[in-house]
Amino acid sequence: MKPSQIYYAKPSITNLEVQYATDAAANGWGKHCYDYIERFEASFASYIGSRHAVATSSGTGALQLGLAALGIGAGDEVILADTNWIASVAPVVHLGATPVFVDILPDSWCLDPQKVEAAITPRTKAIIAVHIYGNLCQMDALAALATKHHLHLIEDAAEAIGSHWAGQFAGTRGIFGIFSFHGTKTITTGEGGMLVSQDTDLIQHVRQLNNHGRAQGDPRQFWASEVGYKFKMSNIQAAIGCAQLERIEALTSRRREIFFTYANLLSGQPLTMNPVPDNGEVYGYWMPTVVFDKATGVTQKNVLQRFQDNTIDGPASISPIWQPGRFSQEGTHINASDICTRAINLPSYHEITDEDQDRVAATLLKVLNDA
Repeated sequence: MKPSQIYYAKPSITNLEVQYATDAAANGWGKHCYDYIERFEASFASYIGSRHAVATSSGTGALQLGLAALGIGAGDEVILADTNWIASVAPVVHLGATPVFVDILPDSWCLDPQKVEAAITPRTKAIIAVHIYGNLCQMDALAALATKHHLHLIEDAAEAIGSHWAGQFAGTRGIFGIFSFHGTKTITTGEGGMLVSQDTDLIQHVRQLNNHGRAQGDPRQFWASEVGYKFKMSNIQAAIGCAQLERIEALTSRRREIFFTYANLLSGQPLTMNPVPDNGEVYGYWMPTVVFDKATGVTQKNVLQRFQDNTIDGPASISPIWQPGRFSQEGTHINASDICTRAINLPSYHEITDEDQDRVAATLLKVLNDA
């Protein structure tokens, strides 16, 4: 008999989320149709330390709104790491701009600032710093580059809820930052996202774009000042978000607890995991990840098969986005191309048990012993 399934991620939903969502479904209509949205935006901005927050239908939609509000478009180049999910790239492409991929650092798997500087051209308009898995980019170095070359610095903090630099949260150091509330994330609204910024003018344009291009305060109800989008979050989704945000400290601290349990179970083995900084940074550890040493000969394919045999969901670590035929850029990014072949994400969700984590670790140790 096979052991019970261990999922790689799932949300933590309590009676509080059900209560708020039920209230929104029953009463959140007419003049109350934005009540939970406005409450969620205000609460999230307060938590994250941002002047403004705009709730959206996804983190991808938030990124596209922000880029569009900055005027990013045809002829522009946007630099980002090669190790990313396509959601960080799609808005760049949809706006007609050109993504420029650079290699990652071998320890954090985030943008390499030296590679970023080498990739800057007269067409470069922005840098997107993706805090992958909750690991923080080197924002001081990236901010210096952005200032030096007059570029927009944008934070994709979709996976970085709870990560901060001595109290300054991820998402608040660029011209804008975005977050994801997908069902796999630390906090969820089912699907959803948030754009945060200190820039009032930018936020006003984002809100206009997100309302089909209708200017706020325009008395002409069905009049669009520009062609916009509709990446709005629903009131019911926002109600779930409000409940999740009331539990944010418990949700983020549990993610850290899960990571450090894995780290202890795998201590001393020929592998590395997400960094544990000693410089005042704190990571949210959305997705604990293992990278096996080259000398072990262990590959991602080996581990995925062993996980499947033991009814463990194990999402493969993200592969390089640049591939021949997909984007016009040429070249090989050594770290991005190599690390993904030896990396595996580990199951992580609020209700995962110690026994489940023991089973995941034991499976990895067996893979190493058999290598």
